[in-house]
Amino acid sequence: MTVLLMILFAGIIWWAFSRRNKERFEEAANLPFADDDNHPAPKRSHEGDKK
Repeated sequence: MTVLLMILFAGIIWWAFSRRNKERFEEAANLPFADDDNHPAPKRSHEGDKK
């Protein structure tokens, strides 16, 4: 079982660092920084601030 898990781990590492996936992973990494003009940020409610 240990050898099987080591092979699986090595396969995942190889897949994650392969050059074929580099462009796709870089695009996914930059998604949080993408400007989204079609969907403005939701406005915050100040209902909890009422006294």
